[in-house]
This record gives sequence, structure tokens and C-alpha cells, in this order.
Amino acid sequence: MNSRKQISRLGIVNAYLVAEEEGLTLIDTMLPGSAKPILAAAEEAGAPIVRILLTHAHGDHIGSLDKLRAELPRAEVIISGRDARLLAKDKTLDPGEPQMKLRGYFPGAKTKPERLISAGHRVGSLEAVAAAGHTPGQLAFLDSRDGTLYCGDAFSTLGGVATSAKLNPLFPLPALATWHKPTALQSARALRALEPKALAPGHGRVVDNPVEKMQQAIDRAQS
Repeated sequence: MNSRKQISRLGIVNAYLVAEEEGLTLIDTMLPGSAKPILAAAEEAGAPIVRILLTHAHGDHIGSLDKLRAELPRAEVIISGRDARLLAKDKTLDPGEPQMKLRGYFPGAKTKPERLISAGHRVGSLEAVAAAGHTPGQLAFLDSRDGTLYCGDAFSTLGGVATSAKLNPLFPLPALATWHKPTALQSARALRALEPKALAPGHGRVVDNPVEKMQQAIDRAQS
């Protein structure tokens, strides 16, 4: 397989398989009921899923985590230290964080992550990049080999490239589920500055050469 395989449910929610020498990194687990297509995609790729890497703890990104843990007991589960609390249903805010209501669905999971990471950590070929705003601890992941940016919900491309800092009428869900829009906008600017070669969002198709469209989305959010 190529280094990246996109898996979609209902044409709306994405997960990704990223090939490494030792096996596959699964980025996000989509909605409940998604384990079967994810496992089928891994079988088609001919490699085992060795780790499950979560961008953030919303239910449409961790929905099949527990089922996959049952099927893949040796796979390492990884999430940011901050969103690990949301995965455990701890919705308290830190004193230094914007005291805004958390938005979106946080069902939690029985699965406890084996590894907690933050910006700057590496997971195989992926470098973790801060992408807070949608949730307090969302991370994006930049593949150092091909420049693909797995951005979680910092950007979506369903209905056009948009940042979750401003509602996109064609696909409003990411903005409606965003905790703190000024922080989300700041994160969008930082991700655009990475000049990724491809943008792989949680919602929508992968966009090649996305920098101009990312900037346009930022400009719209600032207006």
C-alpha cells in the first residue's frame, strides 16, 4: 500500500492507516461500528495494526476504540495527555485554560491509553503538532516522509476546506463541536505554517497542495 490509506464511514467520518516498517498506525477509530471496515482495510493492506493514535476524544473519533482494543490487544493506544482526561470522562478545565463549555460528544472509553504524548513527540514517522481549540488537547500529526498533515478536526474539507474556528454552512458540525474558537484559529494558522503537501482531515477528502486553501479558510474565519 501507499504510506496512507483513508477509510470513511458514511462519506463523512475518516480514519487513516499509515504504513511503517513494523506495521500500521491507525489514526482515529471513527464512529461505533467501524471496527470491521478498519480491520478489513488492514487485512487488505497486508500488515498488522500495531498502534492506535487518536487526534482527540470526541465520540466520532474514538467510537470504535474499545471494540478494536478487544480485537487488537497488543496494539499500543496513544493520545495526548490532555485529551486522555476526556477519554476518561473527566471534563474539568485547567485553571489556565479558557473557561468555556466543552462542546461535542465525549462518550469516553473503557480502554486506557498506554502512551500519553504532546506536541513534539514522534510516533513512527509522525510528528505530533499542537492543534488545540476544537478540544483542549487535540493533536495533529505530520508525516515527515511525504508531508501529509493528519489534522483531526482543526480543518475539514467536506463542503470545502474550512477551519473549525468558524461555522461552515455546508458542513457545520466541526465548528458546532469546537470548544474555543480563538484557540482553534491560532492552531489553524500554526498548521498552515507547516506548509503540508497534503491535508488529511477527520471529515472530508484528502486535499493535495492545500496551503492556499488553508489560508483562505483562515482568512474567512478572521473576517
